[in-house]
Parts: sequence; structure tokens; C-alpha cells
Amino acid sequence: MTGIPIARPEAGDEEVHAVAEVLRSGMFAQGPVVRQFENEFAALCNTRHAIAVNNGTAALHAALASAGIHAGDEVIVPTFSFFATASCVSMCGAKPVFVDVDERTFGIDPACVNNAITKKTRAVIGVHLFGQPFDVQPVHEICDDHNIPLIEDAAQAHGAMYHQKPVGSLGKAGCFSFYPTKNMTTGEGGIITTDDDHYASVIRQFINHGQSEKYLHTMIGYNYRMTDIGAAIGREQLKKLPGFNTQREANAGYLSSHIREAGIVTPYCMPGARHVYHQYVLRVLPEFSLTRSELIAQLAGKGIGTAIHYPIPIHRQPVYRKSGTEVSCPVAERLCNEVLSLPVHPNVTGPMLETICEAINGVS
Repeated sequence: MTGIPIARPEAGDEEVHAVAEVLRSGMFAQGPVVRQFENEFAALCNTRHAIAVNNGTAALHAALASAGIHAGDEVIVPTFSFFATASCVSMCGAKPVFVDVDERTFGIDPACVNNAITKKTRAVIGVHLFGQPFDVQPVHEICDDHNIPLIEDAAQAHGAMYHQKPVGSLGKAGCFSFYPTKNMTTGEGGIITTDDDHYASVIRQFINHGQSEKYLHTMIGYNYRMTDIGAAIGREQLKKLPGFNTQREANAGYLSSHIREAGIVTPYCMPGARHVYHQYVLRVLPEFSLTRSELIAQLAGKGIGTAIHYPIPIHRQPVYRKSGTEVSCPVAERLCNEVLSLPVHPNVTGPMLETICEAINGVS
């Protein structure tokens, strides 16, 4: 065994053949294959619309901008997430208002959301982090009470479920990423799901230079379109997604049932949720026999890849600390010092899982 990488994209002959067909067609940019992929992804999420874009950040930006978010507005975001959850708010000229997360699920804390609402609040972004839905119902109720949209950052949660409903169908919009390490990929890419016909129309215009028809520009928009090449890959990956997710869940189940060291907290799965384990994230507590850095080094010595998702809460990033606004998010700050991701992707084999568990259980 040469090593166990933290992530490894999976693609086969089906993707190669699909791309070759697009290349032979001469229609490389956004075309019929994109529309087929959109229809198939909308079916996955049980939504009326899916609008494909060129990356997950573009999905978030387009969803917010098309919902009317602009300068002077506030958008509530969890601080324990990837940077794009907040940067897309800033890209609209609005202010991200950072709130804390739940210690077990890592999802946005509804009580913190409620406390952060002001007259300037125009949206809430909830993140289905690492493949597990956040607790949508109480956050949705807060948004309904204040007549503001809930935007799902589902970049890491393709196929995840909340009380038997697909993520991406639970708010005004669901925003997915197809970066190569995600549960499925288009190479790079993203998609926005929604049931709102008018909103979907505005998004489509926004991502295509603001054109209401060819060469007629009625808003300032962006070139956020997906290519048929990416969509061809996505259509084949979408067929494989159920198998990919089932394998991720099985791998996570093995790790959780075989890692038994005191001071290691294995991932929690919220009742009523389907966790699709984009990442398998442990917490390394102070009572563990090694520091997190020492554990990372020991695993690396055995060829086991790891990662920290995420080492710095977004409100502590230099670009946001410049604002001078002091934010208290103690749970997120503690999690950033504890979390450690282990390999869980579909290419992790049984012997690899054994090696990972033996390496962690053998430290004491």
C-alpha cells in the first residue's frame, strides 16, 4: 500500500466517452447537454428548476444577487464553513453577519440566527456541512417569521436528506458545487436549485451577462455558464452518485464503529438526516493522548492522508478582521482547533479502513 489519500476523484470510461461525444458534436459551450444535466439534477432534488453554473461560488453569488441582495444589506452566515459561504455575500456588496454553530452537527445554530436578526437582515445562509444537513426547520421558521429567504449552501451535500426531503429543496435556493473532491464532479462547476419560476428566470439572466434575449442586456450580469463538456461529465457522475454515497456511508460506519480511543469524537448524525459524508470529521479533544498535530504526523508516517476542515473560522480571516467588528463564536473557534478529516471517499478499501483504525487505536 503506497498511501491513503484524503480525497481521490473517481471517473471512468463513461465520462471519457461522454466528453468525446460533446467534442465530436462541436457544441462545447452551454448547450443541450447542460439542459439535460439540469433536468436530471432537478429530479434528484425534487425541484422545478436547476440552473447550472461554472462553480459553487458562482452558484451562491447568483442565488444571492438574484434574490436582491445588495450594498447595505446583511446576510447571516455560519462562521464554521468554507470561505465562499461569506465571500459571496461580500461580492454582492452586503455584509456577512457571522454566527456560531452546533457543536455536534457543525450546522448553523438556530438560536444564534434568531439573535442576529436586525432590520437590515435580508437572507440567511445555512450550510449542509461535510454532507450532513443543518437543522433546517427552526431556521426556516425564523426566516418565515421575518419574511427573509433561506439559502442552502449544499456544496458538500449532494444526495443528503432532511426528514426524507432532499437538500436543495428546503429553502428559496440550494447551491451545489461540483469541485473534483465533492461527492460528484463536473471538473469544476455548480448548480442552483429552486421551485420559484420567476427567481429561476432572473438567475438564468444573471449568469448569462444579464441578457433577456440575445444581445439585449437589461441587467448587469456575469458569465457563469457551465459548458457542455462539464455537463457531460456531470450526467455520468449523477448516475454513479447513489453508489458513491452508499460507499461513503459504509466507510464512515466502519470508521465510527472501530475507532475507540478516549478523546476522539466520531461524527454525529442528526436524527432524521441522511449524512453523505463528503468529509469524515473527527474531533481530537485535549484528553486524547496526542495533540492533533502529533496525530496528523503519526498518520502521515503510515501513509494516511488527513486534512483540517477548517483551521480558521471565517470571522477570524484577515479580510474580515479588518472591519474591526468583534464577533464571539466560541463553538466554532474551539472546533477549528479540534477537527480532523480522515479518508472516507469511495476508493477507500476495507484494508485501508483497517489501517486507519489501527493507526488511531494504536497510539495509547
